[in-house]
Amino acid sequence: MNTQITNDLLSFIKEARTQFHAVTALSKLLEKNGFSYLDENKEWKIEKNASYYTTRNASSLIAFKVGNTLENYSFNMVASHLDSPTFKIKPNSIIKKDKYITINTEGYGGMILSTWLDRPLSIAGRVILSEGNMVKSKLLTIERDLLLIPNLAIHLNRTINDGFKYNKQIDMLPLFSMNLANEDPFLDMIAKELHVSTQNVLTYDLYLYNRQAGSIWGYDSEFVSSGRLDDLQCAYPSICGLIDSFTTNSVNVCCCFDNEEVGSGTMQGAAGNFLLTTLERINQGLHKSSNDFNRALAASLMVSADNAHAAHPNHLELSDSNNRVYMNQGVVIKFNAAQRYTSDGVTASLFMRYCKQAGVPYQFYTNRSDQLGGSTLGSISTSQVSVASVDVGLAQLSMHSSYETAGVKDTYYFYQVLLEYYNSHLSKNQFGDYVITK
Repeated sequence: MNTQITNDLLSFIKEARTQFHAVTALSKLLEKNGFSYLDENKEWKIEKNASYYTTRNASSLIAFKVGNTLENYSFNMVASHLDSPTFKIKPNSIIKKDKYITINTEGYGGMILSTWLDRPLSIAGRVILSEGNMVKSKLLTIERDLLLIPNLAIHLNRTINDGFKYNKQIDMLPLFSMNLANEDPFLDMIAKELHVSTQNVLTYDLYLYNRQAGSIWGYDSEFVSSGRLDDLQCAYPSICGLIDSFTTNSVNVCCCFDNEEVGSGTMQGAAGNFLLTTLERINQGLHKSSNDFNRALAASLMVSADNAHAAHPNHLELSDSNNRVYMNQGVVIKFNAAQRYTSDGVTASLFMRYCKQAGVPYQFYTNRSDQLGGSTLGSISTSQVSVASVDVGLAQLSMHSSYETAGVKDTYYFYQVLLEYYNSHLSKNQFGDYVITK
């Protein structure tokens, strides 16, 4: 099962070239498993013991399962993100220089620049078309080696191995063609791929993606490497756990947000109102009162799921000596005194209970005290929906590389503990203590 879910993950990642493709792939998976689509722009009819999903901007998705009883109900929530650091293609995309055509890009998120050099790349995303009186979006994936960002030869930069600062506007533009005869070969290519006229192409949200296929490797086949493991390695088992769950007195919710890598400050990001309005509409659809809603939130839990830094084999000194985490050693519970991670003693203990009940190992992560850590979805989401929250993830190497590495076992571990979590119900007793029941 460890290898099977990892192979399924790699198949999903291959399909999920961008966040738009990820939402499409997850929507298909959900519908195959009995989830009904709810349009944000339409009236919602929600029933007990039923499963639903909705999307925003075609790049964020929230799926949920409604319990069949809902006495003293609460929300069991998991949040992850679908976007990854990459390069976004600018409007007026081609740059003609001497006999070369390069593509005009800008960085999306904080990537490791050198990992994008000297490897086959292509483009994917969505194209916006004019079609009659409609402005219509269409997915685009070019499934061939199309672009490459060439390094400068060592003979022309003798000190490159002493450290080199890449300039995104100079050093990171991908080579596309030497066909100078075509006025706009990039736009022409897009139109041909979509079988439309160039006049119908209005604009696009297109990104580069690494063409290198995902791989399971190592002496015991214990490692998995791929692009976009951060954070699809959390998003995919989260959806699988939701699909396989059964709930009586809870509403199980799985949130897959866009734009985490650039701060989440969009209508489809965790800092927007997508989660809050979805929860409110669920409550309204179940004919619950605003008082019922506030009571439900008071007993709810958010599991913020985003990968964590594994101790690096060549740089163990960069990890906290007492809280190093390792691939294949279990789900990571993350702590930070400044609340960049939302875990506290109570929420971490709740998650530890779920791990123990599921037979899943867990480990603790903190940054070194002299290093700033990154932030993630938990504190952003709970600023919009005030619930108890715990930040967790899976240990990985080379975070924000175009080709990342994680542990084969950990995807399965995460699925197992989320299934345990989703199959439980949280409530509070008269003393304010959490009570976990099935």
